[in-house]
Amino acid sequence: MTRRRKILISSGLLILLLVFGGLCWYKAKLPVENQTYVLQGDRFTSVGKIANRAKSTPTIYLHGWGASGRSTAGMIAYAVKHDHARKVLTVTVQKNGKIHLQGNWPKTVKRPIIQVVMQDNKNSDYFTTSNWIYHLMLLLKQKYHIKQYNTVAHSMGNLTLAYYQERYGAKQSLPKLVKQVNLGGHFAGIIGIDDQVNHNYLQKNGCPRYLNDTYRYLLRHRENFPTDVQVLNIYGNKQDGTNSDGSVSVVSARSLRYLLHGKTRKYEEVEIKGADGQHSKLHENPHVNRRIGWFLWPK
Repeated sequence: MTRRRKILISSGLLILLLVFGGLCWYKAKLPVENQTYVLQGDRFTSVGKIANRAKSTPTIYLHGWGASGRSTAGMIAYAVKHDHARKVLTVTVQKNGKIHLQGNWPKTVKRPIIQVVMQDNKNSDYFTTSNWIYHLMLLLKQKYHIKQYNTVAHSMGNLTLAYYQERYGAKQSLPKLVKQVNLGGHFAGIIGIDDQVNHNYLQKNGCPRYLNDTYRYLLRHRENFPTDVQVLNIYGNKQDGTNSDGSVSVVSARSLRYLLHGKTRKYEEVEIKGADGQHSKLHENPHVNRRIGWFLWPK
């Protein structure tokens, strides 16, 4: 081996070592999270390193009944690939209400995504689940200093967030909702539980003719919903004669407009027709993903 070749090889190895070392140093500087937090009073006593992300607007993705992170993973992957977003945290809400954060949130990320996973994913007590979201917001405010956020929710996740907004949305000390995306929200009932196929209908003022207990509660407390919010309501219609996505009627999903009248700065509805409008397929639909991207992060 010639002396020149030895020098080239040595230089190459040195460059690789420097690059590798630099990457390790950079990663070590990132606020890496893998910690469980417990609320005591109205504060989390051990939040570790504070990472100020007050200039960021994270988008919180929340799954529906009986689901997990897999139901929002496809939407998040699409946003990462096509909308230059980045998943920064996975939040696991444990059955005992403790909150586990995992991931890292670099300051340079312009479109951060936070994926929320409920361990007790069949808990339909919206007072309990909305309370968990309240705890999460307290933690995000305390640890990351966030001032505002967006949401994307499917199915039961919409009701959890609706209860959260109407119980805590008026609190000035909490981060403010900017944009809200609803997928398959059963605001006025679920077929086979508290709704029937082609039974309910929207009256001239937009209010459903028959109100279930959930809708009555939301109507009574709608004044607490934050103002000036932008809303995208996406619902399915399989066009099989049921006027529903198989679980949620078009009427039930569209009843959100009446709930929020006078509260929103912008309100859009998108109907997904045919087989792709089936309830679970709404979060596995490229067209839905595109509409979410256009709404959250307009070009």
